[in-house]
Amino acid sequence: MLQQTRVETVVPYYRLFIERFPTVEALARAPLGDVLKTWENLGYYARARNLHKAAGEIAARFGGRIPERLEEVIRLPGIGRYTAGAILSIAFGRAVPAVDGNVRRVISRLHAIEESVDDEEVRERIEELVRTLVPTRDPGRFNQALMELGAVCCTPKSPDCPACPLQDECRARLQGLSHRLPVRGKKKTVPHREVVAAVIRDGEGRILIVQRPSRGLLGSLWKFPGGILDSGEPQDEGLKRIVRYELGLGIGVGSPLAAVKHAYTHFRITLTAFSCTLRDGSPAGPPWRWAGVDEIEGLPFSKADRRIARSVIPSG
Repeated sequence: MLQQTRVETVVPYYRLFIERFPTVEALARAPLGDVLKTWENLGYYARARNLHKAAGEIAARFGGRIPERLEEVIRLPGIGRYTAGAILSIAFGRAVPAVDGNVRRVISRLHAIEESVDDEEVRERIEELVRTLVPTRDPGRFNQALMELGAVCCTPKSPDCPACPLQDECRARLQGLSHRLPVRGKKKTVPHREVVAAVIRDGEGRILIVQRPSRGLLGSLWKFPGGILDSGEPQDEGLKRIVRYELGLGIGVGSPLAAVKHAYTHFRITLTAFSCTLRDGSPAGPPWRWAGVDEIEGLPFSKADRRIARSVIPSG
């Protein structure tokens, strides 16, 4: 949960998750939809899907116990070098590095590394430097302390150098480079995408929803029919095209109901939902259902889709 997410954001999700899935076996047995619902609004949903898969493998192959060997841990779904290092050092006392963005920043300043920390070779060099520092006694506490140093003292902007316990050894401070380091690659322009969604009700007032593919962004979450418009495409025509392709339905597009803006890691969207009517066809294609208010509330949706749902569906 802490990958790319701040501690204060994670804490309530962590507590709820542990209450809902107290053991590896409980997580492995749970339907993916329940896991995604518990994770809802935390973002980066691939983490939840991978965690669920990893729990299944641990239950099946290791009797419900997380393996203690690096070669086995790092093969689990969603486990990279940082997560493997954190697990092995904190949980099992293994003297291995756990290098996150905070640690890279600390080490780049400590050693006055003036090359981009986004470069893979530089990242490997930093990891090797940390490896030489990790003690055999209580390595987990050391790794956590190094992360905490970057989080509260050696911050990206305005580092508190006078409070730093490493100030006398820090080459960046001695050379007056603290505010220039770490060097990062040039930021890419973040593209914007126009997204449209259809709110279609049946005779009982239920709303048509669709489950996303299991792979890719927001995989296995539920949504309203619709998708990304082509460049310059009119919203109503684009929505008709997308719904026809997605579900084989002909629809009439009415007035807009709600619009929300949302930012993902590599792009931003404006999602506009329209009141629509079914003209012809029966739903076919991806998993879909006519859902009532309570059912929609209980299923996992992305943050943007959830905001649309709460805008167009009366509460209570």
